[in-house]
Amino acid sequence: MKKVLFLPFLQIPSGHHQAANSLIDGIRQIDPAIQCDKVDILSYSYGKMEKIISSIYLKWIHSFPQIYNSIYKTAVYKNIEVNKRYRLYELLFLTFMKKLLAEKQPDLIICTHALPSYMLNYLKQRHDLQIPIINVYTDYFIHSFWGIEQIDFHFVPTQQMKEYLIQRKINEDNIFITGIPTHPKIKKQLEAPEYKRNSLSTVLISGGNLGVGGLENLLHYLQEIHSKPRIQFFVLCGKNRALYEKIKGLGTKYIIPYPYISCREKMNELYNQIDAILTKPGGMTISESLFKRRPIFIYDALPGQEQINLTQLKEAGLVFHLDKENIYEQILSILQNEESLHQYQNRIDNFHTHIHEKEPSEIISEILQRH
Repeated sequence: MKKVLFLPFLQIPSGHHQAANSLIDGIRQIDPAIQCDKVDILSYSYGKMEKIISSIYLKWIHSFPQIYNSIYKTAVYKNIEVNKRYRLYELLFLTFMKKLLAEKQPDLIICTHALPSYMLNYLKQRHDLQIPIINVYTDYFIHSFWGIEQIDFHFVPTQQMKEYLIQRKINEDNIFITGIPTHPKIKKQLEAPEYKRNSLSTVLISGGNLGVGGLENLLHYLQEIHSKPRIQFFVLCGKNRALYEKIKGLGTKYIIPYPYISCREKMNELYNQIDAILTKPGGMTISESLFKRRPIFIYDALPGQEQINLTQLKEAGLVFHLDKENIYEQILSILQNEESLHQYQNRIDNFHTHIHEKEPSEIISEILQRH
């Protein structure tokens, strides 16, 4: 029986976990006999400390966003071509990583977060590890915390990221442009959707599973939209129950709140109903929207990863970045502009021409067979 070990980081429901879960379910559809384990190395190493660290991490981002952004970029995104040592993390996690590998004895390791990737890359440099490793990148850039040179395979979202890895002397045959892996129940759309003309447009608003970011600030605009019923908004409130109740209390049929949706079939149906999505530049939501070929409007970006994602996505022309004022009017003007939508879909088509013909889980299954 083949065993695959997935290594995200932290327990909060981030894109690292969503990508791992999507791949696990995809692999099980191909071969249920493959054993898939998912382990957060922080919880494994330090137990209940993980919850405290996760809480501090989220509070830090929201209380001091500019400080977090500056430290993040300096630590992992400045001089990304330079191989950096993160000795503190080596001290904190290397012993536990060795212990975990000895317990699990995996045939393949898949990293959806940079920290375990860095640790495994370091172990391979020291010839302490021979197990094949896959990096699955869940953002639209690669920073210096990722292990690269000793990693066997790389699943990247874009052609630009593949070119970066080739510059780092990675064998092109070991790099697969997969997009950020989405769940098999979120069905990919092969052609651009038909947009409604002279009828109500529907826009999905997403702020992430935790309901964080600038989602609540949008209420200021949404409360005035009921007098302009040309767009109906579906609002994903995540686990922010107060936001859900607040929107529900508005009593308008043009702003429909949804609590946290765990059913992927329901999310797939919701994607199929909408004309566009208004969101933050988090990797997983963006990836699902790209595969659904829906126009993506960005209203806010958390410091660090999301701000860098936004820069990369804007350069590729894959998102519309909105000003904070007159959000409603900006969305409406684009959705009613046939030429703008046509040009956008051309850019989406160009993005998809680079995506590997096989699903990421299929590629993983083939790698397992070869090794």
